[in-house]
Amino acid sequence: MSRLTHVTSGPYAPPAARRELVAVSADGARLHVEVHGDEAAPAVVLAHGWTCSTAFWAAQIRALATAHRVIAYDQRGHGRSPASRTHTTTALADDLVAVLKATLAPGERAVLAGHSMGGMTIMAAAGRPEFAEHAAAALLCSTGSSRLVAEALVVPLPAGRARTRITGAVLGSRAPLGPVTPIARKVLKYATMGPGSAPDRVEACARIVHACPTGVRRAWSGVLAGLDLDANLAALTVPTAVIGGTSDRLTPVVHARALAAALPHCVGLTELTGMGHMTPVEAPEAVTNAVRDLAALYLHTEEKEKRP
Repeated sequence: MSRLTHVTSGPYAPPAARRELVAVSADGARLHVEVHGDEAAPAVVLAHGWTCSTAFWAAQIRALATAHRVIAYDQRGHGRSPASRTHTTTALADDLVAVLKATLAPGERAVLAGHSMGGMTIMAAAGRPEFAEHAAAALLCSTGSSRLVAEALVVPLPAGRARTRITGAVLGSRAPLGPVTPIARKVLKYATMGPGSAPDRVEACARIVHACPTGVRRAWSGVLAGLDLDANLAALTVPTAVIGGTSDRLTPVVHARALAAALPHCVGLTELTGMGHMTPVEAPEAVTNAVRDLAALYLHTEEKEKRP
């Protein structure tokens, strides 16, 4: 299956990048990076989630690039970034640091936004000196710091060992997803999106998720199953906003509430009624506005302070 089977027209078709580059992580992993918008504009860095790619941020890139330099990258093994043998939260943090170093000038700050595994990437990197150097603010979107499988509601059973075991088996399945069919769309919509999600949004998500190689999907599912980044939250001291969907079955809204309560400098919790896990696609304006607001508050202020 092609690694690039995203939609090619409409609001969820990825816009062409102004330039592309490769960032090299600490272990030599090569990461596909795209830069959109004016090179002199305030910077925003977007980290996508498990089984996704830069295409997942198409709506945000298109809207934000009119006034920002938008940097998006494919997590290792996803999109156009080659697969790696290393699948850890440390590697995710290393990758984000590599992207920041490759795209930002020394001391330059950006708003960092992460969806799902991308949010976990931000949490994992929070204690790094490079993160402190470059992060002005952060957005954690449809994500959690621990107990992902135990809290997931994908399997309609009461909470407990049986549900956790079955959920882990489903998310870590070796079975290929295959082509995007009507049944596949229904399954994906049930598991990852709100009940009112429009067909074009379901189609966009399905094409992106089904393009993720089976081995990559399974390898990262194991990392997510054992995730414990609770201790990292204390290091995420930059102003951080949190978004969650009330119909999210993968990372239910209890995760968003827990993050908002634990973060040292939470600047807002937004609960999107009826939205599932794929909030950047399901509620593109809400996610875009959250990034834009953080940039207006914490990036433009810094730029003004630097001027004589």
